[in-house]
This record gives sequence, C-alpha cells and structure tokens, in this order.
Amino acid sequence: MAKITFIAHDGTETVVEAEPGMTVMEAAVKNSVPGIEAECGGACACATCHVYVDDAWREKTGPPSEMEEDMLDFAFEVRESSRLSCQIKVVEELDGLVVRTPEKQF
Repeated sequence: MAKITFIAHDGTETVVEAEPGMTVMEAAVKNSVPGIEAECGGACACATCHVYVDDAWREKTGPPSEMEEDMLDFAFEVRESSRLSCQIKVVEELDGLVVRTPEKQF
C-alpha cells in the first residue's frame, strides 16, 4: 500500500491508502477526497481530476503523456507540476506522494 496526501487549496489534508496498480484518481474517488471530480471515470477525457504534484515527487510520477497534456489544456490554472490524477499509476515507490488540488476543477 502507498499513502497519498491530498492537500486542498485551503490547506486541508486528506491522507489515503492506495493499492499498487490503481490510479491516484481511483484512490481519491474511493476515499471521497474533496476537489477530485473525476467526471470521465479515469478515461483521460476531461480534466476534473487535475492535481499539482509536489516538486519532490515530480520525477517519480514522470511527465504527462501527449494525450494528458492535450486534456490539461482544459484545466484551470495549469502549472508545470500539473497532472491528471487518472494518469498516475500507484506503485510502491510513490508511498508518501503529496499532491495538491486546485481551487476549482471546471
């Protein structure tokens, strides 16, 4: 299991446990994390699971794919650390991952 900390725009933290193989978005939805809408259910067809990956974790989560970058064009307040949480697969090396949710998703 990997622990993931979601930090809302107001500073509220939610820590969840995720099984390897699931996505960060699936862990958020399963645990009702505020700020993760996930309208498309993880199909990379919307940007409602947009997160900012903490700088210390960006190398481990890797860069967004071309398709993910295209969907990020629809997100608000995109930053260099922006990712769609449906595209980040949980692996044991991500234990301790910290992501922040934007003030709004759409």
